[in-house]
Amino acid sequence: MTTVLIVDDQPLQRMGFKMLLDGTPGITVVGEAATGAEAVRKIDQTRPDVVLMDVRMPGMDGIEATRRITAAGSRTRVLILTTFDLDEYVYAGLRAGASGFLLKDARPEELIAAIRAVAAGDSVVAPSLTRKLMDAYLQEPAPATSEDPRLSTLSEREREVLEAIGQGATNTEIAERLTLTESTVKKHVGRVLFKIGARDRIQAVIFAYDNGLVRPR
Repeated sequence: MTTVLIVDDQPLQRMGFKMLLDGTPGITVVGEAATGAEAVRKIDQTRPDVVLMDVRMPGMDGIEATRRITAAGSRTRVLILTTFDLDEYVYAGLRAGASGFLLKDARPEELIAAIRAVAAGDSVVAPSLTRKLMDAYLQEPAPATSEDPRLSTLSEREREVLEAIGQGATNTEIAERLTLTESTVKKHVGRVLFKIGARDRIQAVIFAYDNGLVRPR
């Protein structure tokens, strides 16, 4: 059973999400919050698998709430809900530790699939959207002043895979580019995520940009 905490300052929005999710087999809503501060408190009380996190809320917004939830080492994963596909807050949310983002007008089946994917440890931002997002909001990347020590733990091949991930390449595209099988690429991706401490592919993209391995076009 996947447990969900709904965070949104609009009561009707919360009600709509709750009605949908409560009627979905394998998913149960364990709580609601109207602000980021309330969400952070309820995480400790309810221990949800996934938080549906709105961005714009009074007081503590969804970005800061996400940052605090992930910084606390919670196993809870955050799915950012946004009104626009390139909302200026989305990248900040991903940097804060969210596992992906979804439009509020997404179809019910898309929302359910996204929740299940995030609960399973996957991200919900497709490579093409990742590429678009990074190009739009990383106009001036800030490379590290000194090389992140985690980079030195990567083999030459793993570094190539990380660069490809940062460019938004799928496993299939990486396999073609590096002349590898997809199963081998999958193993490399897993090792890269482990070595750099990234929870998912999105965090690996951010790591690659932050360390100057990839730059916006």
